[in-house]
Amino acid sequence: MITQYPEGVLNSWNDSHHFCDWEGITCSPRHRRVTVLDLKSKGLIGSLSPQIGNLSFLREIHLSNNTIQGKIPGEIGRLFRLEALYLSHNSLVGEIPGNLSYCSRLIGLYLGRNKLEGSIPSEFVSLYNLKELAIQENNLTGGIPHFLGNITSLEAISLAYNSLGGNIPSSLGQLKELKSLGLGGTIPPSIYNLSLLANFSVPENRLHGSLPPSLGLTLSNLQLFQISNNFFSGSFPLAFSNASNLQSLEILGNNFFGKLSVNFGDMKSLAYLNVAINNLGSGESDEMSFIHSLANCSNLSFLNLVANQFKGALPHSIVSGSIPSEIGKLVSLYLIEMDHNQFEGKIPEEMSRLQNLQFLNMRHNQLSGEIPSSFGNLSSLVKLILGNNNLSGVIPSSLGNLKQLALLHLFQNDLSGAIPEEIFNISHMSDSLNFARNHLVGSIPPKIGNLKVLRMFVVSSNNLSGEIPSEIGSCFYLQEIYMAENFFRGSIPSSLVSLKDLREIDLSQNNLSGKIPISLERLPLEYLNLSFNDLEGQVPTKGIFANASAISVSGNSNRLCGGIPELQLPKCPKNNSRNHKVYRGVLKVIISTCSVFSGLLLGSFFIFYWLRRRGGSGKEPSEPILRRALRKVSYESLLKATDGFSSTHLIGIGSFGSVYKGTFDRDGTIVAIKVLNLQLQGASKSFAAECRALRNIRHRNLVRVITSCSSIDFQGNDFKALVYQYMPNGSLENWLHPDAIPQTDEENDEIRNLTLLERISIAIDVASAVDYLHHHCQEPTIHCDLKPSNILLDNNLTAHVGDFGLARLRQEVPNNQSSSVGDLE
Repeated sequence: MITQYPEGVLNSWNDSHHFCDWEGITCSPRHRRVTVLDLKSKGLIGSLSPQIGNLSFLREIHLSNNTIQGKIPGEIGRLFRLEALYLSHNSLVGEIPGNLSYCSRLIGLYLGRNKLEGSIPSEFVSLYNLKELAIQENNLTGGIPHFLGNITSLEAISLAYNSLGGNIPSSLGQLKELKSLGLGGTIPPSIYNLSLLANFSVPENRLHGSLPPSLGLTLSNLQLFQISNNFFSGSFPLAFSNASNLQSLEILGNNFFGKLSVNFGDMKSLAYLNVAINNLGSGESDEMSFIHSLANCSNLSFLNLVANQFKGALPHSIVSGSIPSEIGKLVSLYLIEMDHNQFEGKIPEEMSRLQNLQFLNMRHNQLSGEIPSSFGNLSSLVKLILGNNNLSGVIPSSLGNLKQLALLHLFQNDLSGAIPEEIFNISHMSDSLNFARNHLVGSIPPKIGNLKVLRMFVVSSNNLSGEIPSEIGSCFYLQEIYMAENFFRGSIPSSLVSLKDLREIDLSQNNLSGKIPISLERLPLEYLNLSFNDLEGQVPTKGIFANASAISVSGNSNRLCGGIPELQLPKCPKNNSRNHKVYRGVLKVIISTCSVFSGLLLGSFFIFYWLRRRGGSGKEPSEPILRRALRKVSYESLLKATDGFSSTHLIGIGSFGSVYKGTFDRDGTIVAIKVLNLQLQGASKSFAAECRALRNIRHRNLVRVITSCSSIDFQGNDFKALVYQYMPNGSLENWLHPDAIPQTDEENDEIRNLTLLERISIAIDVASAVDYLHHHCQEPTIHCDLKPSNILLDNNLTAHVGDFGLARLRQEVPNNQSSSVGDLE
């Protein structure tokens, strides 16, 4: 019974109208009996009444795309004239009624995208007129029944995204009229001989094995071939070149390897090509020859080659073909994704002719040369991502012509010169600008205020200078600002208070001066780093400033005062003190100085050391500050970040897993990814303990956790990982015993012996972390595994305690252990 519906939908359903005139009702002209019920996509909420079985003349029921709940009434089996039953995309539950088989004239049965359970009824074997069976995206179990192969009238089967299990029965090879197939399981060879098959769709199952070499010959009528996110392996069949009617080829997320030899030249209708996340690529000089044949695919609109092993220079034929006039045939191309490969050489100038291109991602390759200035002609471009390459030269000012551009990522290249002012005229820039880790100079122009809908602005680790323009306060949607490791001077703009969505600010390692604006207290900040500048005056105490773990103001030449006690800053002087109080205060200082002269002398050495380190560190890039809010990451994103957990990214092996160096797509942030080996006893428990321990702790001397991932890999195995702030100077163990431990990361090649002052400083850092864990965090925590290999050092040799896999809350530690756990080995 329908209980809710949008206003006006069923207004005609009342006694003042004959039921044949009601909305969605069709009657027979002679006997005025209801033959069609069509209320699809009407926003209906409720259940199906058993009384529907009394409409014995019904031939079609269309109720798809509503919110119909409850069970499918068995009374529908009385409708012996029924030819089509459309109930897909609702919230139906329970089992599929077996007596639907009494509807012997049924041609189409559509029950997909519900919450149905149980098995496919064996009674369906009597539906000998059935042509289309669509029950995908439910919770069905019990395997794919063999009797489906006896319903020889079937032309389309869709059973994917269930939990059917088992194998695909070979009897399906008898369905000679089959044109569309969507299954899960192990594919029998007979399926590949269905010559009329047009749609082959088996995504996101556990299918494995290799594809037969003759596939393109036997399935010559294919239009859709979709086998994404399975476990297929081997080489992709050359005979696929004969599938000339193909419109969409999707094989991403498998284990195909070797040369992709398919000739796409005869596939005139090909619009979608996605071969991402495989191991394709042979290393041969002509391994990209398949690209040349794409020049004939004038309807191609989507090209994704992400995360394979393709090498060599980018083929000019991707845009020009062997004959320049063939450029015009690719007018439909709107997306190119080629990131996470090993492409090298220059970006072809001809790519600027792809006028419909909206998305271009070529990050994480080995591209060199300059960014073509003709890219300014790509008037439809919305996202341009060229980060993590070896691009040089200046940023073309012509990019300012891209008025639709929402995202521009050029981070981690060798770009120089100033940021063109024209970039700041792109008022539609609504996502992010990321120029981090280049060699850019000059200042940020006041025109930045034109980017009123920009969400993230990143220019860290460059050589930018000048003042931060107050106009940045006009970027009303800004959530994140990263400007660390530059030469910005002047004061922090008070106009930042206008940015009501601002969550993170990193202005560290610049030459900023003046006072910290007290107005920053009013912003909903989650992270604020103002360290290593020349700031002075009182540190506010409210808002973000009340959370010592979320702010950093160290390294400001001891000119800051006040703040919350955890910051350990000196008290601010009182302006109204009387002379005798001043005298008394000075006297106390003199007496104290005399009594602890040796201590102050040592302190002087500390100050000298830190000042020298600050001055001597120059502007060597450190890791960009990591986001405080836990970002969502998938297995796929971590796979990309580490180039498939490559051994070249391995930086350590621990008791329960391995640690890899990775780079996130979004902003080029370098991280450490700890992948748990769940085959080891205690690994899952270690993961849970570390997540629990790190849930609420934040301290400048603890390794910062960015996020965690608990998922399954592409083989269906459980996968658990933790993502941390990357520490480029490795562990204390490496520094204490440099000759005993092989170096696995190029950034640790110059490990030397620590000086006495450095050792004392590290000990103080560790002591601060332990004191915080024991006495100041929300739930006092015992580390239980504190040793040099679990103490990591950042760019400035500041110590950070990590690896909380054995950590326990204090109340969980037995009394007889409390005196020993947590000691430094």
